Amino acid sequence: MKVIAFLRNHFFIIMIHLEKINKQQLPIIKDLAYAIWPSTYGEILSIEQLNYMLDNFYAVDCLEKQMEAGQVFELLLEDTEIVGYLGYEFNCKETGLLKIHKIYLLPETQGKGYGRFMIDEVIRIAKNNLQKGVFLNVNKYNKAKFFYEKLGFTITKDEVIDIGNNYIMDDYVMELNF
Repeated sequence: MKVIAFLRNHFFIIMIHLEKINKQQLPIIKDLAYAIWPSTYGEILSIEQLNYMLDNFYAVDCLEKQMEAGQVFELLLEDTEIVGYLGYEFNCKETGLLKIHKIYLLPETQGKGYGRFMIDEVIRIAKNNLQKGVFLNVNKYNKAKFFYEKLGFTITKDEVIDIGNNYIMDDYVMELNF
């Protein structure tokens, strides 16, 4: 489903929309992650951990496995330019909740309302699919935590995940129930 929003930005209107992708388009997600992650996590993670995570979570074969396991991937387009992506899963771990696994924007598009648009669309999708709410993991030191709190998400637990090679993800689980 294509959802379109118009944002008034000074003297012109920008059209943004989400588009579901297929397996052949997964390299786009990989390329976006490699473009976005250094600015998102550069001050939080070592370059070694950042590269390890990109190599292990965003290799195309890994993305294919995530898709086969039920993750839905969508691209965010500003007019015709790809500026972000998200990945989500219905009824994650049989909780009745939609999990946002990935939600990222190119740094130059942050602050334009696009993140809010993506969250609003995921909430709409979750409600249309009879989910009880939405949850996600966010690094404890990621400033996006404050963005999610502003949108009504609350911290439900701390989670430390061993991702191998002596690296961990030190996250909050944040949830928004309907």
